[in-house]
Parts: sequence; structure tokens; C-alpha cells
Amino acid sequence: MIRKAVIPAAGLGTRFLPATKSMPKEMLPIIDIPTIQYVVQEAVDSGIEDILIISGKGKRAIEDHFDRNFELEARLEEKEDQAWYNEMRRLADMANVHFVRQKEANGLGDAIYYARHHVGNEPFAVLLGDTIMDSVIPVTQQLVDTYEQYGGSVIAVEQVPADKVNRYGIVGGTSMSDTIKELTTLVEKPAVESAPSNLAIAGRYILTPEIFQAIEQTPKGKNNEIQLTDSLLLLLKRENIYSHLIEGKRHDIGNKLDFLKTTVEFALKRKEFAAPFRKFLEELLATQEV
Repeated sequence: MIRKAVIPAAGLGTRFLPATKSMPKEMLPIIDIPTIQYVVQEAVDSGIEDILIISGKGKRAIEDHFDRNFELEARLEEKEDQAWYNEMRRLADMANVHFVRQKEANGLGDAIYYARHHVGNEPFAVLLGDTIMDSVIPVTQQLVDTYEQYGGSVIAVEQVPADKVNRYGIVGGTSMSDTIKELTTLVEKPAVESAPSNLAIAGRYILTPEIFQAIEQTPKGKNNEIQLTDSLLLLLKRENIYSHLIEGKRHDIGNKLDFLKTTVEFALKRKEFAAPFRKFLEELLATQEV
């Protein structure tokens, strides 16, 4: 049983400057919901309510978001706005959210290493704080199911165009089913002609506690940081690791274009916006035609 989740959210967000000079990129909203709230909700929907967020300097807004705001709650009660009052209480009570600060930006592997005392000697989920999954069955739940079947670390993957594998961490291995592979290799941004597959690592993991020892033994790699992919390669020498081809769509909020695309897609799914927003887009596009 997976009882704990770790959400790395310590990055500087330089690709979203100047907005992220004073706001964590994980707090950038998709319409009216911060990105990281979607991530926490995915963990909760997967049956995990003990969540550790790895934050960094300037990330206090994330802590405030998942804390109670008594002044706001009192104002909503005065206005008899019961719906929003209930939502604010639900947000504060949705999970047991803990925080630890990554003191230096030393990479994803290093960020996860900060979770070792909280996690202890049990497997745990990792959900990247700038990646939203849109799926019927939560992607983390999909990975939990695979872990319970096979018993090893599980990496979420998605298919990407073969000519774009050099942009991602790519896995290779032996097929166990249509969606599961037992891995033999992980390669960070391989050349197109040497990529072991077109399955890209998709920002969700179930990891065994042995990952911490692997991180300890991982030298700094790209950007002089401890890369999680390098640690997983060390772990692969000691135990089986599996990949799970996700059912759903991954939204990478780490770059501006995908952020815009995600906002549009989610707006078109919201009942109160869908029809008028679609009409606006159609009219806008009509004026752009040459």
C-alpha cells in the first residue's frame, strides 16, 4: 500500500519570469486553480493523504495555499457565501500536507533525497509539481496498481513522436503487457537513431526506499545537478523497475506555450466557460484568417 507522496516544487521557474520573480511557478493558475492544487488532488484521489512538498526559497505562497485562512473564512461566512466557505475548508483539509525546503538547487534527485526521513522505509509516490495529468483514473492510482502487481519501482511514461525522443528521458525494456515494461535501460535525451523506444518519462513515479541509497551514490551530472534518471539507473542494477504507459494526457506547465494550451483546454471543459469561450475563439480565429 502506498501511503505517502512527495511533490518536488523547489525549482526557480526561470522560464516564467518575470511572473515567477515573486510567485512560485507551481502557483500559476489554470483559470482559477493553482497548478500544484491539481497535483495534490491527484494524490488524494489516488488514496494518498500524507503529502510532503519539497519547496525552496520564495515558495511560502504554497504553504499558505494549503493552510487555513481564518479571516477569509469569516468574511465568507458574513457574506453567507456557503459554497466558497466550504471550498476553502475542503482545500485546507484535503490532505496532511508537510513541507521541507531544499537548501540549494541541486537537481530532482537531490530534492527527492530530502524526503528520506519523512518517507522512512516504505515505497512512496512522486508527482512533479509542474505537471498536471488529465485522466479518468488518476495516473498515480494507475502506478499504484502496477506496483501492487509487480512489486518494484514504477515510472509513468507516455508515447512521443520518434523524432522528438531527444527532448526527453526515454526508457527501454521487455514488454510484460500492452502498458507495462520491465526496464533494462533509461537514457536521458538520447539521439534519435539510438533511442531504445519512444516512451518518455512523464513526471510520475512509485519509488522504493532503496532510491535514497542510489541518490547518495549518484555523482552530479547534467547542469552539475543530481539527476533522478542517473539514480534510477543505479537502482536498476539492484532491483526491477517497471514503466507504465499512462492512460490520460500529460500537461507540462513548465513552459509558456504548454501553459497556454492547457489553460485553453481546461477552459473548454468548464461548463460555465465552454460555450462562450469556444465562440470567442472561433470569432478570434476568423479575424486572423488571411
